[in-house]
Amino acid sequence: MRTLNRNDYRTLALAALGGALEFYDFVIFVFFAVVIGQLFFPPDMPDWLRQAQTFGIFAAGYLARPLGGIVMAHFGDLLGRKRMFMLSILLMSVPTLAIGLLPTYATIGIWAPLLLLALRVLQGAAIGGEVPGAWVFVSEHVPPRHVGFACGTLTAGLTGGILLGSLVATAINRLYAPAELLGEGWRVPFIIGGLFGLVSVWLRQWLHETPVFKEMEARQALADELPLKAVVREHRPAVLLTMLLTWLLSAAIVVMILMTPTLVQKLYAIPATTALQANSLATLLLSLGCVVFGALADRFGAGRVLAVGCAMLGATSMLFYQQMAVAPQRINELYALCGFFVGVVGVVPGIAVSAFPPVVRFSGLSFSYNVAYAVFGGLTPVAVSMLLPLDPGAPAHYVAALSMLGVALGLYLRKRETLGE
Repeated sequence: MRTLNRNDYRTLALAALGGALEFYDFVIFVFFAVVIGQLFFPPDMPDWLRQAQTFGIFAAGYLARPLGGIVMAHFGDLLGRKRMFMLSILLMSVPTLAIGLLPTYATIGIWAPLLLLALRVLQGAAIGGEVPGAWVFVSEHVPPRHVGFACGTLTAGLTGGILLGSLVATAINRLYAPAELLGEGWRVPFIIGGLFGLVSVWLRQWLHETPVFKEMEARQALADELPLKAVVREHRPAVLLTMLLTWLLSAAIVVMILMTPTLVQKLYAIPATTALQANSLATLLLSLGCVVFGALADRFGAGRVLAVGCAMLGATSMLFYQQMAVAPQRINELYALCGFFVGVVGVVPGIAVSAFPPVVRFSGLSFSYNVAYAVFGGLTPVAVSMLLPLDPGAPAHYVAALSMLGVALGLYLRKRETLGE
């Protein structure tokens, strides 16, 4: 059986690099939400309303994910993975660069937030095609017994984009005084992201179409109807499994990585700089964990690794929030430990990719993942925030509950693996 060769590693490296830069482009907005709110809305608008509208524009990117993902996946199943893989990063890079060059409310009035919203929707459509498209692309390039490692490595690249955004935001805030940041400083991270994205478009031209798609094309075995129609009609168990796994993934990432720095500041009075530093460390360990858990899934089976990893995720999440109340000085090591076990989400894409046959794989994965992420990724912050007054440990309890779902899914998959299905 074939092992990973030089071309496989090059494909993985280019895919992960492009994924990191594209995810950076998608999340950099949230790091500068306060500045954007001041510049793109009327100065006499109440601060709470300005922030609500700014985060509304950010959320629009998530709402656009399913539509963009479904459209790109449709053509990815019919015309080829590589074309959509290149289109997704181009569709992300151009709006990011345009945001960095956009006139503010002081210059063009109401058109400023409207144009910002339109560009953010394009970004959401792009990321909706990029994430499932990248998983399909790398999984179809490598030998079947290395799919877990390949998808885990690609997921590490995506989470690395969050870390890159955090580091760039920290650097920009240190380099520019508040007045300079409101002047031109805020534009720098968007322009950098747009330019790097265009470089990634150029680099991806050296990638080749996946052998799986080329074989289907040669056998004229491509879908002869709307791929999504076949997915909904014939592959409902795979859709349900992928949606539940996406719920687990979104809970782990949204709560433990994106929300926790703000939550520990409010709940335990931990300074912002301390929380953000610990978050960078946790995100770094998350990226490492994605690769480790993906490789372990190839060695010991995805079901077993998912069950054990989710049990540890639930335990370390509970431990982290319990200890922050009594020993906040331990935030770095505890957050890093928790971040590593959040990396169990690196097992998810390998399972999801294998759940659908190649002919509708892109459409099936994209529909299930993007719809579930739009629903659960959008509702999770609201649900956790509403539960906090009733239960100060709500973030940990929410993640622990989803971890138990992950354990159950892992045991179910382990049983299927044992039976040879």
